[in-house]
Amino acid sequence: MTSTPHRNRGEILRSAIAVADVRRDGLLPLDLEGVTDVFEDELALLGAMSLRWHTRLSGRIEREIMQTPMDLERAVLAAWVATADELPGVRAVLDHHREHPLDDTMATAMAKATAKEHAMLAVMAGQASARDHSASIVGARLERAARERWVPSPTVVEASRPSLLSRLRSVLAA
Repeated sequence: MTSTPHRNRGEILRSAIAVADVRRDGLLPLDLEGVTDVFEDELALLGAMSLRWHTRLSGRIEREIMQTPMDLERAVLAAWVATADELPGVRAVLDHHREHPLDDTMATAMAKATAKEHAMLAVMAGQASARDHSASIVGARLERAARERWVPSPTVVEASRPSLLSRLRSVLAA
């Protein structure tokens, strides 16, 4: 496999994330050019977005812990909120497909991803070990606390600007 498909996949994923961040409707941007060429189905795109969220969140948690190593829970909550601010569309897509999976395979995948994220939150907050069965429960509590702190920024809707052609048509019609 050449590097071109990977680069295109990465570029298309970045574009899909940017579109999701603008739309914030929780739907996968399957209408974006190239998405269906590089992601074989909805689950593949959802998985890539989930991985992007998880990677960004874990990196942000590590940075927050470096800044406030004595208050791990605060660091985890701040990291979750900051990551949601950075990737609001991805968060909306993950939440939507967690609540409304397209099929059983997606439901299973989202349940596993959510449980792993919750366990990571609990472990990084110093409130559970990786093998602790209650880690997912503790992490879910932490996620709820972070969501209570998160105030999503309003979506920015750009005013549609008439194209040059439509402006010329208006002038000619007048």
